[in-house]
Amino acid sequence: MNRVMTAGLDQRWRRETVKAVVRPGDRVLDACCGTGDLAVAAVKAGAGEVVGLDFSPRMLERARAKQHSVAWLDGDVLAMPFSDGEFDSATVGFGVRNVADLPGALVELRRVLRPGGRLGILEITTPTGMLAPFYRLWFDRVVPLLGRALKGGAAYTYLPASVRRFPGPPELAALMEQAGFAQVTYRTFAGGIVALHTGVAG
Repeated sequence: MNRVMTAGLDQRWRRETVKAVVRPGDRVLDACCGTGDLAVAAVKAGAGEVVGLDFSPRMLERARAKQHSVAWLDGDVLAMPFSDGEFDSATVGFGVRNVADLPGALVELRRVLRPGGRLGILEITTPTGMLAPFYRLWFDRVVPLLGRALKGGAAYTYLPASVRRFPGPPELAALMEQAGFAQVTYRTFAGGIVALHTGVAG
């Protein structure tokens, strides 16, 4: 469903996320890892150790089949089973939008990063300008239809509403700063439909 919805661009966006925050040899946490594509990208980029965390056992089953060198763990991003400062970098790809307590999740991500550790958040957002009408048509009409038609895509019928509830890029950047991240920046892809936020744990 991700491949169809983004015409395959989601893979490039994941590689850009890893490039922005993961360094060779890093111990990396991929939180809300889903089926593991971002964690696998971190492995390919030379991360020393990668941990994928998600609270969906069926998602983790798919992830384990993709990459055996990743430590796939069943857990909640709001209460992660890690000590303070365990990781050099952390990523979240298309996951924080679904967290019940976004500020709490950001604080928890800050906790498990060492001082100077880097966080990258890749998430769908709402564009403004010329693409806005096309975006509304695609997300409000086409994506729910695809979700009903494609195997495994039923969960995407809720996507438009979840994106509308999610903070825009400036608001998410402010929440990251409030959670203790410094040097927070963001950039958008595909005319503003996806944003990549990065920050450094203070």
